Amino acid sequence: MPSGFFALLDDISALVKVSAASLDDVPAQVAKTTSKVSGIVIDDTAVTPKYVVGLDPSRELSIIFQIAKKSLLNKLLILSPAALVLGYFAPWAITPILMMGGAYLCFEGYEKVHSMFSKHHHEVHAEDENVETITPEQLEQQRVASAVRTDIILSAEIMAIAYSQVTGQPIINQILVMLAVAVFITVGVYGFVGLIVKMDDIGVHFAKGDYSPAVQRFGRGIVKFMPHFLLILSYVGTAAMLWVGAEIIAHGIPFFAHLLHELEESLANVPAVAWLAKALACGIGGLILGFFIDKIVGLVKKVWPGKKQTQPA
Repeated sequence: MPSGFFALLDDISALVKVSAASLDDVPAQVAKTTSKVSGIVIDDTAVTPKYVVGLDPSRELSIIFQIAKKSLLNKLLILSPAALVLGYFAPWAITPILMMGGAYLCFEGYEKVHSMFSKHHHEVHAEDENVETITPEQLEQQRVASAVRTDIILSAEIMAIAYSQVTGQPIINQILVMLAVAVFITVGVYGFVGLIVKMDDIGVHFAKGDYSPAVQRFGRGIVKFMPHFLLILSYVGTAAMLWVGAEIIAHGIPFFAHLLHELEESLANVPAVAWLAKALACGIGGLILGFFIDKIVGLVKKVWPGKKQTQPA
């Protein structure tokens, strides 16, 4: 009996050692996953600041926090469990779902590009009976909802990639890696976004504070530069939407995935050029796909008219 008891303790000890060794891999897996989703993280970071443009500056951080909170909850409570369940019971379903999300990103990206060149974009006339005035609070709610819709697609891709890095690992590793990626990415992205949207306030603080002339000049430089930076960031975000959306779809279609791989291989000697060529090809493809989706959506809206247009009060 004692010998059997000690044998059981030995087995438990061995199991604990194996589990500990397995858990030691978690930080490395988190780091690897984070590097693989860098393009999507750039997209998420570049897209989000536009949702607070034109709103009360005192509400900027609150809005960013609302988006970040919903993003984290979506990753932890919906996307991570869904990836684990689908990966176990229906791994074939993950790719089509991600492709639908990619199509939505291409559609949103095209809409933004179209708005840049359309002379009549967002022209709103008070006498138009289809226009409904909304309050700043309602506008804020709309912005948050729109940001969360875009974020959930990007987050789904992030969590799907995170799952792909831990397939075959013990279930505890899968859960820990996905939870860690969800928290790390969300805090990193929205922490940086919060810093971006408040940089002009930081610049004003330095420019008007009791600092040396050099620091005050630096503060004024920040204030002057930030509008240009936010404009550039909005362009980058739109391009990233098209690029990421099209790449998601291409990876789900073997023919296009093969073409992208061949393009990268042909320029492998110059990695920067290979990356740029792939991003450009995906961006153009995403723009074309977004155009066709926009036409389909337009036809659907004519058949089933939606809600009235809205404008801020």
